[in-house]
Amino acid sequence: MKTNSREILIYYNPESSADRKTVAHAQGLVSYVRTFSFAQAPSNGTSWQQILEWLNLHPRVLLNKAHPYYQSNIRGRDFDQDCWVKVLQKNPELIKYPIAIRGRKAIICQTATDIYKLTLANPVAE
Repeated sequence: MKTNSREILIYYNPESSADRKTVAHAQGLVSYVRTFSFAQAPSNGTSWQQILEWLNLHPRVLLNKAHPYYQSNIRGRDFDQDCWVKVLQKNPELIKYPIAIRGRKAIICQTATDIYKLTLANPVAE
């Protein structure tokens, strides 16, 4: 996955006001922000593996366990890493919080101000 330390990529739910606030905070911090709805999330496993490596998280942590699809099809099941990546690929709408990426660092934005962690972690002259 090609990323740049001068821009922030955000995968988010554009229908969520909290997610839109995260995007607004990012736009106030750096000149270049690219946004993608969860429906536009990476479609290949390699990109997801890279994001998960940068997040240092298990794929299950990203999922909204209250979502009806999760409840009826995933709850109580245990998958290996590759299968969890496939769950993310095929069901990006299950992702609970925005994912922000800058350079080789990624974070989960549980609150809009979490985006500051990403900018502080990669100080770049704007």
